[in-house]
Amino acid sequence: MKKFVQNLKNIWGIEELRNKIIVTLSFILVYRFGAQIVLPGIDANILAKSVASNTSQNGLLSLFDTFAGGAFTRASIFALGVMPYISASIFMQLMTILVPQMQKVQKEGESGRKKINQWTRYLTVIVTAFQAAAYVAYLKSPGYAEAIIPAYSPYFFISTIIILSAGTLFVMWLGEKIQDKGLGNGTSIIIMIGILGRFPQAFWNEFGAKEAKGGGGLLIFLIEIAILVSIIMGLIVLVQGVRKVPVNYAKQIVGNRQFGGARQFLPLKVNSAGVMPIIFAQAIMFLPTLVSFTSLTDTAKGGIVKIFSDHSNPWYMVIYGVMVIAFTFLYTALIFNPKQMSEDLKRNNGFIPGVKPGQPTADYIGAIMDKITLPGAVFLALIGILPGFAQLLGVTQGFSMFFGGTSLLIMVGVILDTLQQVETHLLMRQYDGLMKGGRVQGRQTSAPVNM
Repeated sequence: MKKFVQNLKNIWGIEELRNKIIVTLSFILVYRFGAQIVLPGIDANILAKSVASNTSQNGLLSLFDTFAGGAFTRASIFALGVMPYISASIFMQLMTILVPQMQKVQKEGESGRKKINQWTRYLTVIVTAFQAAAYVAYLKSPGYAEAIIPAYSPYFFISTIIILSAGTLFVMWLGEKIQDKGLGNGTSIIIMIGILGRFPQAFWNEFGAKEAKGGGGLLIFLIEIAILVSIIMGLIVLVQGVRKVPVNYAKQIVGNRQFGGARQFLPLKVNSAGVMPIIFAQAIMFLPTLVSFTSLTDTAKGGIVKIFSDHSNPWYMVIYGVMVIAFTFLYTALIFNPKQMSEDLKRNNGFIPGVKPGQPTADYIGAIMDKITLPGAVFLALIGILPGFAQLLGVTQGFSMFFGGTSLLIMVGVILDTLQQVETHLLMRQYDGLMKGGRVQGRQTSAPVNM
């Protein structure tokens, strides 16, 4: 406890770090305030009753609402949150991997990065307009249409699209400002705050459900908390886990000075794909429920909807786990380039002991990556289906979402990344780090969702 208090004093004593924390908290407060403002033309009381009676929201809609911190079901001006920006970022990220012209732009350095960021913003506007139109159709669907005020109905479509687009662009601006003047990755922090915003209510509902069962229920609740802490610890191992490949650099003498000759390590992440496989798998798992409503018989519809809309369904968990593993290997193959790493090592006079430079080095790195990706993919799939197991064991649906899946993975990754930045500031000022032993190893990527 004394160490914790001293760390807080050290953090607050660094003016730059203190200002970054204040700016970040201020922007987060603005975002949470805006997430409570309901769209014009919506009766909030009727909408709340409609949401309470429609408890079967799953798939992409649930993912949207999770990332938006409940603003999606609340019909807030920030209902779409940063999801359009995330979709545009994922698309641009894939294009820089698959399209040679985009790769050239990316390799232009700072100017290339600015171009790609600008294109991402333009694409965000287009994606936002389409998603806003879809959201209006969602609000006009049976069960929610009653919340639209009749007198405002003629203007609802246009005004909602404009307001939602402006809201998403404002949230994107907040994320960029947190990135520039605050602490951590702005977009990721906004997503994490949205997820954490649902935690107190879910925690209280779970506590109330277990308290109603008497003393035995409270004991079960404590066991659930202990299991949740254990899962978080295991997830930290997954996020921080790396395989260190030894690399030697040849000695070079320039003038009277000697360079190189040091032994370093090439860190290969166990989970280099981050949260992307889970997001892709959730998106694909949602598609059969859409197809079933248009092209199948009533009997088939019921079977497919039951499987793909129930996270605790055994078939859902099996299919979902397999898809997460498959997408982990696919996405890792897209973003990880052993040949490029081999060329970079050769260019910098580096080599792996016992391995010839060039293609043999690329094959060696690729083989190691394949070996460590398999256990990482299996663990990631297990994390993805844990909420379903939690529901089967009697955990309420809202609280079970924090036992794994996208929510927990994003929270752990963002918190580790932010703590690593705080520790960097402390170490630069000759303070002790946050941990008494070891270092906080955060993610080294700036992608908003590659966590």
